[in-house]
Amino acid sequence: MGPADELRWLAIALAVLAAVALAFGAQFQNEAVVAGSKKKATGSGSLSLKQIFRLLSRPRWLSGTAFMGVGIVLQLAALSLAPLIVVQPIGAIALVITSLLNSKRSKTRIGRGTMIAVGLCTLGIAAFVSMASGVAKETELNDDRLREVLGVLGFILVVFSVLFFTIGKKAKALTYVVGAGVLYGFVATLAKVVIQRIYQEQFELLTLICLIALIGAVALGGWFVQNAYASGPPDLVIAGLTVIDPLVAVSIGIVILGEAQQAGVATMIGFSLSAVVAVAGVYLLSKVHPELRPQIK
Repeated sequence: MGPADELRWLAIALAVLAAVALAFGAQFQNEAVVAGSKKKATGSGSLSLKQIFRLLSRPRWLSGTAFMGVGIVLQLAALSLAPLIVVQPIGAIALVITSLLNSKRSKTRIGRGTMIAVGLCTLGIAAFVSMASGVAKETELNDDRLREVLGVLGFILVVFSVLFFTIGKKAKALTYVVGAGVLYGFVATLAKVVIQRIYQEQFELLTLICLIALIGAVALGGWFVQNAYASGPPDLVIAGLTVIDPLVAVSIGIVILGEAQQAGVATMIGFSLSAVVAVAGVYLLSKVHPELRPQIK
């Protein structure tokens, strides 16, 4: 059914290394995107396909992509050794690293408001994971649960496709961050689903569909991330990904995969409150970040 519990410490270590790679990858990609596009005064707008293809010739962007690739491999290795609810939220470490990296690069002082925002993100996600880990129990992934995950993802993709053709040119950084966080939450979930089905020796058509959906979510999520870089600082992007991504993944694990069937009313309330705190931190960061203040009216 899965790896031994003794390997969980190795999964945690791999997830930490993945978070470090994600932080450096985000910083390098952001620098390349900003160098190749002019930010609008409102902090909104999207990259054209021509601008995205130009990024392929920028060494800085390619270096960031390489770090991202390493992070993905490490994250997949971690997911193969421990439950999703244990591994995914560890990525919040990337937020602290990215904030320090971006502050040094842009020569901007990390103010009290930014520190409070980062603290809320970290505190909220830590509390969420702590409670979830105490009640989580990995269950067998049957076909019905896979269909539910794919159904929800299909609905999300339809919504995002509509938004792309309507407000894509006017969307702000936070909008892209939320979209990427939701999609990457499904990416992590689908990756864990595929890995778990392989453990169960059930790699058949439905599992293959999950793998294809995973690739599609990665592609669309990557587009959202690049546009977020073009209209906001990297630590805002990482804040959204390291908060919204695990919240989505863990929520799917609880609601659809049934990993928290033993949770009581108090624990469910705790889930909601900690999620609100974490999301509030992301929103606050988008308002108080020194690189975004000139854009706020």
